[in-house]
Amino acid sequence: MSRALFNTTTSSSESTAEPEIDAGTEQTRRTLLLGALATTACLGCSTQVHAGEDPPGADERPQKGDLLVFSEGDREGKPIAAADLSVGGPPVHAWPKDPKTSVVRSASRLNEILIIRLDPAEFDEQTKARAVDGIVAYSAICSHAGCPVTAWMKSDVGDKEVLKCMCHNSEYDPRAGAQVVFGPAPRRLAALPLALADGSLSVAGNFLGKVGGVQPG
Repeated sequence: MSRALFNTTTSSSESTAEPEIDAGTEQTRRTLLLGALATTACLGCSTQVHAGEDPPGADERPQKGDLLVFSEGDREGKPIAAADLSVGGPPVHAWPKDPKTSVVRSASRLNEILIIRLDPAEFDEQTKARAVDGIVAYSAICSHAGCPVTAWMKSDVGDKEVLKCMCHNSEYDPRAGAQVVFGPAPRRLAALPLALADGSLSVAGNFLGKVGGVQPG
């Protein structure tokens, strides 16, 4: 009888103890699982923030030694060679790229560049001094309202093709330092001296002239 009571008591004790152990184990598992999920979520957030940031130097103006790479099209990001440009145009849109860090300076639209190849015999002396193998480079941002200069077409006031901003019809002659030949633009496009190494184009100096449009106020 006492054995039966003992067995019953022991059984009752064991059945009471086991849920307590299971509950503790389950609580530990839940804590570990929640911790892991929280860590994963934080890592995901951190990765997302870093992925959305521009690398250091991406918004800096073109610097001497930067390579010039295509800013659009199938060859975006690839170096631009002299052979990629035909004499007489059209211009190619480019970004400067730091050759040491491989950072493309595309975080600022003011860094976009127009590169065009023309007959060097048509250049004035200042333009010829900045050119290489008949190739010249200018800011792609209109000096009037800051619109992109996108067109290469016959001038409204002459028989030569010019760089043109389609926002307000400002025209620039790349043979003469991108001086304004038509429209409301108050000044020429900023020029960028070029160099050529192993067939690829690079920056030979800082922009000459102010980049961008007239600031309001």
